[in-house]
Amino acid sequence: MDCRAPLAVGMKVHAFSGLSPEERAKLCLRPKIDFGKVFGIVGPIIDDVKARGNAAILELTAKFDKVEMAEEDLVVDVASLPEPDLDPLVKESFDVAYANIHKFHSAQVRAPIAVTTMPGVTCQRVCRPIQNVGIYVPGGTAVLPSTALMLGVPSQIAGCSMVVLATPPRADGSLCPEVVYAAKRCGVTKILKAGGAQAVAAMALGTATCPKCMKIMGPGNQFVTAAKMMLQNQGDAMVAIDMPAGPSEQLCIADATARVPFVVSDLLSQAEHGLDSQVVAVLLEGFDIDAFDAEIQKQLDALDRKDITAVALSKSYCLVVKDRAEALAFTNQYAPEHLVVQTDDAESYTEGVINAGSIFLGHWTPESVGDYASGTNHALPTYGYAMMYGGVSLDTFVKYITVQNLTKEGISNVGPHVERMATVEGLDAHRNAVTLRLAALAAEKAEAV
Repeated sequence: MDCRAPLAVGMKVHAFSGLSPEERAKLCLRPKIDFGKVFGIVGPIIDDVKARGNAAILELTAKFDKVEMAEEDLVVDVASLPEPDLDPLVKESFDVAYANIHKFHSAQVRAPIAVTTMPGVTCQRVCRPIQNVGIYVPGGTAVLPSTALMLGVPSQIAGCSMVVLATPPRADGSLCPEVVYAAKRCGVTKILKAGGAQAVAAMALGTATCPKCMKIMGPGNQFVTAAKMMLQNQGDAMVAIDMPAGPSEQLCIADATARVPFVVSDLLSQAEHGLDSQVVAVLLEGFDIDAFDAEIQKQLDALDRKDITAVALSKSYCLVVKDRAEALAFTNQYAPEHLVVQTDDAESYTEGVINAGSIFLGHWTPESVGDYASGTNHALPTYGYAMMYGGVSLDTFVKYITVQNLTKEGISNVGPHVERMATVEGLDAHRNAVTLRLAALAAEKAEAV
């Protein structure tokens, strides 16, 4: 039930205690995306790229992005691009972000594991890079060169041999200079000047000039997400994806100690991403909702993307809870992409969080720092997928191979158990692969006597 009239921006205010389990579950639903309709649009695009390659991509880019290009300009070698002319202060900021992201993701490198499970039986796990990867950098309502760092840095640390970055061209067919700068810093191999489902299809299937990628990472709109989901299920594409990633979202927990302008600024920073974004304010008793109402209208009016943000806010809401337990219960049910905790005791919330993409603790940790330069990754699960997915990390760009090595002692120790288990399962050839070796060992021992 609503505990007061909606805010001036249209956000409804609900009381957690007054909601039934069914009503709480309904609040966890994101703004509806008709994926059936989206798949119907994306499917023909994928088929067109599969059939006509570069020609299809060029036509679709002209249709959707209003950019005409020659085929030879569609895919460029990053090494051949001149160093972009950037404001020194902008360059410095990107360098700081690169350094922090590199430091955090370098710490994720895992040493090989070697374990002797029983005498003579050694098991290992070794890490290897995914050779060809595709990274998608959005460029629709906002160009996001920061995403080039978020995906390029871990691909660089992983040692991927081919990295294709796809991003929509600017109106004149050129590339965003900040994206080029990030790509060069991260050792990206090629840039595909295309966006949307057609760019994802090009990387998944390969074209005459775009190398085929084994895995595709990166955020995007509903068409990009649909293309990733559809292509990973097409056997002839043979491609993996990082995660299903939909519209951006944030849940902010705030209590009486929170600074209302900070809370509002964090929520608006996420709502401005797009019309289908959603933000949720989980407010403990004592938080000044009236001040919040006035502040959100004040800050909204000053935004360049005011109209987009206002639509997102109309699909968002506030939830009043009595204590931390209720705040955490709803948070874990909602499973937000971004979780902001603005309380004096913010660190005490961490242990209770089970489902979230990334957590931002305390009054001085705006969600924006994770989007750009704290070091963590901003490619995160949305739409409730934080219940079963984590965000992009170094592990996204590698795979792990297990190795086993048995000595004569090892096959003697484990072999009889394998024989019996294979017999239970009725797999005679499995059993015989062991039995023949044990017989050979027995013969060797007999000869030695």
